[in-house]
Amino acid sequence: MLCRPKLLKCSVLQSLNFFRVNSSLLIDMGKPLDRIQEGAYSVMPVADDNMDKEFGKFTLANDLANLVEESSKVAEKKTKSRMELKRLLEYRIKKRVKEQYVNGKFQDLMEKVISNPETLQDAYNCLRLNSNVDVDLNYDSSFNTLAEGLCDGGFDVTANTFTISTRGANKEVLVLPNLKLKVLQEAMRITLEVVYRPHFSKISHGCRSGRGHSTALKYICKGISNPDWWFTLQVTKKLDAAVLTKLISEMEDKIADPKLYAMIWSMFDAQVLNFEFGGFPKGHGLPQEGVLSSILMNIYFDLFDREFYRLSMKYEAISGGSCDDQDKSWSKLRSWFRRQLKGHDPKYVVEGNPDLKVYSCRVMDEILFSVSGSRESAINLKTEIQSYLKDSLFLDVDDQTDILPCDGPDTIRFLGISLRRNVRESPAVKAVHKLKKKVELFALQREEAWTYGTTRIGKKWLGHGLKKVKESEIKHLANNSSLLNSISCFRKSGMETDHWYKHLMKIWMEAVQAKNAASEEIILSKCVAEPSLPQELKDSYYEFLKQVDKYVSSETASTIQLLSNYDISRQHEIKKTEIIAPICAIKKRLQRYGLVTSSGCPRPATLLILQDTAEIIDWFSGIVRRWLRWYQICVNFNEVKLLIFDVVRKSCIRTLAAKYRIHETEIEKRFDQELSKLPLIEEIENEMTNEALDVGVFDNDESLMYGISYSGVCLLSLARLVTQSRPCNCFVIGCSSAAPSVYNLHVMERQKFPSWKTGFSTCIHPSLSKRRIGLCKQHLRDLYLGRISLQSIDFGSWK
Repeated sequence: MLCRPKLLKCSVLQSLNFFRVNSSLLIDMGKPLDRIQEGAYSVMPVADDNMDKEFGKFTLANDLANLVEESSKVAEKKTKSRMELKRLLEYRIKKRVKEQYVNGKFQDLMEKVISNPETLQDAYNCLRLNSNVDVDLNYDSSFNTLAEGLCDGGFDVTANTFTISTRGANKEVLVLPNLKLKVLQEAMRITLEVVYRPHFSKISHGCRSGRGHSTALKYICKGISNPDWWFTLQVTKKLDAAVLTKLISEMEDKIADPKLYAMIWSMFDAQVLNFEFGGFPKGHGLPQEGVLSSILMNIYFDLFDREFYRLSMKYEAISGGSCDDQDKSWSKLRSWFRRQLKGHDPKYVVEGNPDLKVYSCRVMDEILFSVSGSRESAINLKTEIQSYLKDSLFLDVDDQTDILPCDGPDTIRFLGISLRRNVRESPAVKAVHKLKKKVELFALQREEAWTYGTTRIGKKWLGHGLKKVKESEIKHLANNSSLLNSISCFRKSGMETDHWYKHLMKIWMEAVQAKNAASEEIILSKCVAEPSLPQELKDSYYEFLKQVDKYVSSETASTIQLLSNYDISRQHEIKKTEIIAPICAIKKRLQRYGLVTSSGCPRPATLLILQDTAEIIDWFSGIVRRWLRWYQICVNFNEVKLLIFDVVRKSCIRTLAAKYRIHETEIEKRFDQELSKLPLIEEIENEMTNEALDVGVFDNDESLMYGISYSGVCLLSLARLVTQSRPCNCFVIGCSSAAPSVYNLHVMERQKFPSWKTGFSTCIHPSLSKRRIGLCKQHLRDLYLGRISLQSIDFGSWK
């Protein structure tokens, strides 16, 4: 009995330690601290008064409260990635937006949220995080003046823009925002995404959290089952007054804020909105798009998404077969919907295809449609969609797009890749093909062993013949009855032994027509060794090869019946959708960037020669990472890997060889450590695997990154060194570092839609060609490696 207080004290201490370790877990599970404190007080009265004296005022509830504070401090001390910081900043703005939700609408967002200095500060920090610049999350008063101008209506949009244009007679003008206007646009983008992100449909994949081009392709492969027909629609339209009026009318259903719409109209009048359908590949972070283009396009096309859902219900419900309540294969919702359409008749039966399904997948303004049913249904669906896009959304639609059969030889183009339907092997077919490969491998091993043995016999024959020739010179060792002795009379006087032997070999090779042979081993095997082997052995070997060739080249259907437990009734033709990378388009991009010749041979990138070795290698490393990540889901990914890695590595080596004017082999020896920075295929595959397993990773979130990881840059060449008489800072937003060099931006081509997206976009406005930008060493590397995009560069910094 005397030991009971000690045991009780030990048990309480153990419980206390347990709660110290797992307090964060309990809080995450949703248990309030009040209930935890109540449980703590229910434990403490069991102890006697001596325990209270010994512990003093120390209680479990106080300890848990202290643990919460300590855990929050530890969480603050933990280093967050820039995307996690950006998520935190957007969460701050989200709280302010939610406070303005009154009577079913968001009220006064421009005045209460966007014009808030704290919101502008958070938006500026988001821009700096996109530029890979360290930020301070504390608030400063630098945006008070901008906030006041927005509140009282004194902010002039036109005065906060700058214009650049192409040189020549036909000038193309590009209007870009300055830093203040870009901060305002970023604050508007985050606010609009908070409002509309939960309402976007599942068929929308572009520039959304957790939804990008890879999720769209996965949905096409796995979510669309048994399609019969598919087609794409190409929409083109520059933002005009009709489209913007329709867009604002749609936004008024959720947002009641005239000041916000007036600001959008002001940006439209100043031509700084840069919003175009079908003009450029969206989501790549290119400067001409502006930060508002992605969210505004998704809001506008959300009208189409809802219309497509209505059409899908119409087509699938009307053509759904029997509506009888006894039919258990159909849901009550669809039965009710069909009765509503057909006059409340519960026994209404529609003749048609009961398996009709329609699908759609949209990435920004690129849309793919698929129909499981008849061609007439696909034609009717296409006609209705075209009418809606033209009449309701005021978009121009290409009428020449064909409806292609999914099972045909033709492929369909979507998101810069090709889609095709292919037969998936059943388990029995896989077993047959696996057996054929094993038989083929076994036959190849036997053939190599046969060739090795016969070649070895032929080499021994050559050595034996040379030995006999040398022995013929010694008369007492010569055999007078041998063939060699009988032809020795034709030997010219003074001819050396080796010369005489070569002469004999030349005559023999002409006799066996050695020039037609593929290699010396075949001559020795077929013409020397095999004639001396037993005929039964040779017949057995060649019969074995004949049977192997017959089995390997036989039809799968005939050999599958040889399997045990084969049931033909269970074998069905299973088809799958395959994603194919455009190898020809990739080669053309490599050629246009000057990395390969017209014949496909790697060549040096002449515009990079003036840069440092590390910068040249970083540029090539960025190409490898972007393109391999872009095509990782394609079935011919191995072919892309070999093409990209081999060509890019050789082009990098030849660029360094042209820079230092030494041979390529010397470059590989001298810069072996620097060339190791080029990412290996295995390293990139491991990175992609780790990112796929990490559910909390934000680095590939297209809503946060806005396509930074896939955006490309045109070639940058060194323009001149910055002198002391005219110093220059880095053009990247938020960076105050000095720029040691100024670079010329080379636009290789202007790529218009429809186009092959190669993950290294070349679609940049021609007015940016030959523009000079100052970059520090760090941000030049970030731009090359895809950590930032051209959105982060302030082109108005150069005066």
